[in-house]
Order: sequence, then structure tokens, then C-alpha cells
Amino acid sequence: MRIAVAIPCYKVTQHVMGVIAAIGPEVSRIYAVDDACPNASGKFIEKHNTDPRVRVLYHPENLGVGGAIVTAYKAAIADGMDIVVKIDGDGQMNPALLPKFIRPLLHQRADYTKGNRFYRPESVQGMPPIRLFGNAVLSFLTKVSCGYWNIMDPTNGYTAVRTKVLEELPLDKLERRYFFETDMLFRLNTIRAVVKDVPMDSVYADEESHLKIGKILPEFLQKHLSRLWRRYVYNYLIRDFNVGTIYSLGSLLLIFGGVLFGLAHWISSNLHNQPASSGTVMLAALPILIGIQFLIAFIHYDVSNLPSEPLSLDLDEN
Repeated sequence: MRIAVAIPCYKVTQHVMGVIAAIGPEVSRIYAVDDACPNASGKFIEKHNTDPRVRVLYHPENLGVGGAIVTAYKAAIADGMDIVVKIDGDGQMNPALLPKFIRPLLHQRADYTKGNRFYRPESVQGMPPIRLFGNAVLSFLTKVSCGYWNIMDPTNGYTAVRTKVLEELPLDKLERRYFFETDMLFRLNTIRAVVKDVPMDSVYADEESHLKIGKILPEFLQKHLSRLWRRYVYNYLIRDFNVGTIYSLGSLLLIFGGVLFGLAHWISSNLHNQPASSGTVMLAALPILIGIQFLIAFIHYDVSNLPSEPLSLDLDEN
């Protein structure tokens, strides 16, 4: 297995050489992507680097972290790498953890691994409260929209993936900026890839985070709703028509039918100054209650419908 490391470089000159130096001998190639860095990270690395594994890639304009990683992914595929690990250049991701991220891929227990800073209570003690709350909200939204109910910390950028799995993804359609990690999970779900969390501690260096929770939450909400709708259409209408489809459509019809029936009779009773009968109230409430039960059944089915067999098993055979 040929392992590569992808490092997006944007204002990381204070830490990136230390990150490169800490990468172990199990790695064959290191891609440092200068994402139009105003500090000229690429030139800085070329000037101070002595590691023959390092290859600096340049962007003429800033494409965001997603754009930088896609560039590294394409280079790794072209160079015949088997696994690509993404590590930030700001010193907040310990390269010594790399073997933990690639082990499930080597043993074909997963197609994609990602860090989880919420696995141990001790891991989040140093995390700012607003970031802790924001990540918890984003984690729940990601579970709903991407279908991976078994993961947490979706914005964690410490990841590893098989290049054969990358070849199945529309890399050019991936989000380029802060929604990249979440969009990656959505795309992986559409091909039924197995994703596993890797416990890790949170580390905060002196670099300031550019991700502002209050600013990105509305944008993230809109994008999550878009992915939820597309995932539902893919998995429950186009690719398959299963019991989950019946539960969801039944829930929709019953809840909206009960609400419309009750609303119509409520308006009528107000116009005629005549209270609705108990039977009318029950006819409105009963479909809503049954519809809620159907919705719960659908959610239960969706939670249990996680991908379980790694995609790489079939890809390796081919």
C-alpha cells in the first residue's frame, strides 16, 4: 500500500515544517498545496524542505480547503497512491495518529476514516464552548442529511480515504470551502461507502480559526436540507423503493391530510360559530398520530440502513 499525505497550505508557515517533519516513514508522498497563500507557503516549504517525499502544488487563486484537497486527491490518483490522509498544516492534527486512521482501510473494515474529538470527555475539555455547541449541532444535521448516524464531529478534517473510492466520486462537484468535509460524507453515502470515526484529542495551537459558527450555520442549514432531499430521492425513490419509502410517504400523507382536515373544520366552525364535534377532532388527530408513528419508523429504518460492507472489497476484486 502506497500512502500519501495531503496538506492544504494557507497561512501555515509557522507550523507546516514541523508537521512535515513529524510524518512517519510509512508515507510515500506528501502533497503540500499552496492555495494562493498570501504568505507564499509553497515557496517557504520549497526553501526549507529537505524531505524528498514532499511535492508542492500551486493554485493561481484561492479555492478553499476543499479545492486544495481535491487537487491533492487527483495528484495521488495520478501517482498511483492507494491511500490519502489529509492533515492540516497548522499543527492542530498530530501526524503520529496517522497509523490509526489507515489501519481500518488496510484491513478493509472501512473506505473512509475521520477524526472524532467527542469520543472521550477528556478530549473536549480544552474546546471553546461555542465551538463545542456548534459542532454538536452540525453533527446532528450531518447525521440527518448524510445518513451516517454512527459518526460525530463532521467538520473534523483529519481524514483518510482509499484512492479507489475517490475514483468513484465526482471530485469536481465537491464543495470547495468549509462544507467540504460534510459534502464528502454525502457523496460517500451515495456510493454506499463505509465510514468510521477515529478517536482523537483536540489540539489548539496559536492559529486563529477562520470558521465562524454564527456566520456559517444558516448557510450550512440550507446545504444540509439540499443534501437531505437529494439523499432521500436517491435512496428511497430512484435506486430503491423499500419499506422506508412506504413509511415516509405514508407519514407525509397522513400528517398533512390530518392537518388540512383539521384546519378546514376549524375554519368552518369559526365561520359558523359552531364548535367541532369530538368525532371531527378525532378524525383530524388520528391521522396525525399515526403519521408521526410512521415517521419514527422511517427514521428507525434509515438509522439501521447504514452501509456495512466496505466498497473497497468489490473495487479490489475488479
